[in-house]
Amino acid sequence: MRKTYKYKLEPTPAQARALETVLWRCRELYNAALEERKRAWEMRRVSVNFAMQSAQLPAVKEARPEYAEVYGQVLQDVLHRVDKAFQAFFRRVANGEKPGYPRFQGRDRYASFTYPQFDYHGSARFMEDGTLLLAKIGRFRVRWHRPLEGVIKTVTIRHGADGWYACFSCDEVPTRPLPPRGRDTGIDVGLKVFLVTAHGEITENPRHLRKAEKALRRAQRRVSRRKKGSSRRKKAVKLLARKHQKVQRQRRDFHHKAALALLRAYDTIYLEDLPVANMIRNHRLAKSISDAGWAQFRTILEGKAVYAGRRVVAVPPAYTSQDCSGCGKRVPKSLSVRTHVCPSCGLVLDRDENAAHNILRAGQARRGAVAVAAVLNREVPSL
Repeated sequence: MRKTYKYKLEPTPAQARALETVLWRCRELYNAALEERKRAWEMRRVSVNFAMQSAQLPAVKEARPEYAEVYGQVLQDVLHRVDKAFQAFFRRVANGEKPGYPRFQGRDRYASFTYPQFDYHGSARFMEDGTLLLAKIGRFRVRWHRPLEGVIKTVTIRHGADGWYACFSCDEVPTRPLPPRGRDTGIDVGLKVFLVTAHGEITENPRHLRKAEKALRRAQRRVSRRKKGSSRRKKAVKLLARKHQKVQRQRRDFHHKAALALLRAYDTIYLEDLPVANMIRNHRLAKSISDAGWAQFRTILEGKAVYAGRRVVAVPPAYTSQDCSGCGKRVPKSLSVRTHVCPSCGLVLDRDENAAHNILRAGQARRGAVAVAAVLNREVPSL
């Protein structure tokens, strides 16, 4: 499997300025490449691709000598990002989705650059003393808080609210299978509680953003009161960014711990294939849904499941809260009704737990259908 390891860098003030300069040049090149593609199509109906733009890099370095101070593969990776953005745009157009034309990157939107090759003799490599050498920038001390596993393919330097980080993308990472438990479950995520399993186990919703709203409002007011362009405003913006970063880290830490607890207890976990991007269009629930972070939790759970040798299966979410898990009768109810009461079989159950039972049953039926299809598709030897 492929996995990314993130470590904090400890640059000197001069190195930090050098990293900021490289990031600025990469952002400038990204916007220039995007503008070239946009104008070429609008004025001449010509499609510019990666190969055409990559061939222009030597001329760019002659016209702008400062770009010669940036490693060539880093600049090529910037052009790859532009190309990937357009490929994703064309794919969405072909699928009939909302296109989302590639955007120009502002100062606060472009936060990383990548060395696409990592080896012990190349552009990015480790030194004998444990420091990280980045071509044309220098050697950096790294906080090695955990060991690296697998084969390092790329290293991405990312700027965060509290400093610089090195992200190592590693391939062939060995898995750590957990011992089998012989148990399956379905989970229903919500807002009143974060999730409920089909076995009645509840994980409370910590509501990190809601708890931090008072401090965030205070920090935001401090930014609004500062004069634009002043040093005090820059300090206030950094303080606000660190507070948002703390909320993000709290949420991610909670998701990791909740996912690990589920994977230690169950071999297969069934969950709803929720269209979260559509659900947050509800302005009354958007903040609460974003605070819960259902999409991020699912991504973390699926990644950990591969690492632990477990299975996570998504099932269609239609009517999981409406159908009775006892008899299957559909009992319509609004979101405000938190208890399922079946007039047919008399089952009285918490709404979310009833949904978790239905998700488990749907997942097991889906798994059985796949198994039957595999048997039916098996070749029968001729007599």
